[in-house]
Amino acid sequence: MRDKPQFHDDYYYYNIVRLNIKKYRKLANLTQQELADMVEVTMHYISQIESGNPNKYFTLVVIGRIADALNIDIRQLFDDIGIDD
Repeated sequence: MRDKPQFHDDYYYYNIVRLNIKKYRKLANLTQQELADMVEVTMHYISQIESGNPNKYFTLVVIGRIADALNIDIRQLFDDIGIDD
């Protein structure tokens, strides 16, 4: 019988993605408004994602659009190594 795997809570994964969005947006020298315009969402939506609002969940489609706008591979948004807030 296999041991049950240890799972992180849902917020753990959202936190990794939100920190990476913020990191890569800043590396691209984009404001939240500029990124929002590129992704066709509101600046408030990007702000809520980056702030870690626990009530703001986002879809894989939005994550893909953000990765495309930042010109990065979507997998980079899930990298939890070396994230600084």
